[in-house]
Parts: sequence; structure tokens; C-alpha cells
Amino acid sequence: MVYPEERALMLKHPDPMPAFEFTLHARDMLVERQIPEDWVWRALRQPDETFSGEDGTAHYAKAIEEKSGQVLHVVVNPTVTPHRIVTVF
Repeated sequence: MVYPEERALMLKHPDPMPAFEFTLHARDMLVERQIPEDWVWRALRQPDETFSGEDGTAHYAKAIEEKSGQVLHVVVNPTVTPHRIVTVF
């Protein structure tokens, strides 16, 4: 189920990247962990590494220069359209 406030957060991109939406949990994690949304899009567009979780989620990892190279992980449910960003850490 997509909550109305999540639907407003859905973004479509002009490039061939699929559409993504943030879950409320993922939005909360951005705030709690002080992660700029731009870093999430950077990880999705140009990941340093990708892998599949045992639960079918897609994991995108990206070293963030602004954080001394710390790696940002973006976990996505790719089985729904638009793909859902489940969490970030």
C-alpha cells in the first residue's frame, strides 16, 4: 500500500533509471541519520557495488566523499513499480 504522503514523494527520472519511491521508514532514516537525499540518488545512479539480498531486495553501495569515503547503503524492493527504497544506512 502506498500512503498518500508517500505518493507525493514519488519521483520519475528522465534517464533510463526506473522510478523509485521512498517508504516512510526510509524517509525517517534520512532524517535520523542525517543523510542528504542527493546521496541516495547518487548511489542509485552510479553505485560502486550492487548485490541482491536473500530476501530479494536490491542493495546499492556508494562511497560518499563528503563523509570521508564512508559507504552509503540503499536497500530497494525491486519487485514493485515504482521500486521502493526500503531503508538507507
